[in-house]
Amino acid sequence: MEFKQPVWPRFLSSAMVLNCATLGPIGRRLPAPGTWGSVAGLLYFTVFFADRYGIFGTLLLSAIGSYVAVAICGEAEFRLGRRDPGEVILDEFVAMPLCFLGWPALVGPLPPWAIFLIGFGLFRLFDILKPFGIKRLQHLPAGWGVVVDDLAAALLTCGVMHAGQWAWQRFGA
Repeated sequence: MEFKQPVWPRFLSSAMVLNCATLGPIGRRLPAPGTWGSVAGLLYFTVFFADRYGIFGTLLLSAIGSYVAVAICGEAEFRLGRRDPGEVILDEFVAMPLCFLGWPALVGPLPPWAIFLIGFGLFRLFDILKPFGIKRLQHLPAGWGVVVDDLAAALLTCGVMHAGQWAWQRFGA
């Protein structure tokens, strides 16, 4: 399978590409931009996804958002002249909803805010450490390498949270 950088962002202005890739000033002006991009992604999930579309709708919308992020992040890399620049945080933003796939099954004995906190913490941990081969995904070309590792970290987060919920129900209180 060949991973090609989408061509369409080449026709956008540098200001538009970089503002989208950095979520405006969030990626350029705040410390720990990946963390702030994840916070923005958590808000994105809360406002647009939680209890709305179900697993398949969330997957479909996330696939569309991920494709756009691949295109924009790859073009931002090119225009900034750096591989996976820290200020590019659209990847964290679009990945966050995948942390909470199957949201209704995650909410149970713990309140929603606790699930948000656990999901956010696990995602940041997996995004930083890149365990289980996630690090290798960064070597994919252009925007694919920027975005796909975050998607994998989000799906790992989701799996760990569902396994934890299952274990809690089976063996817990």
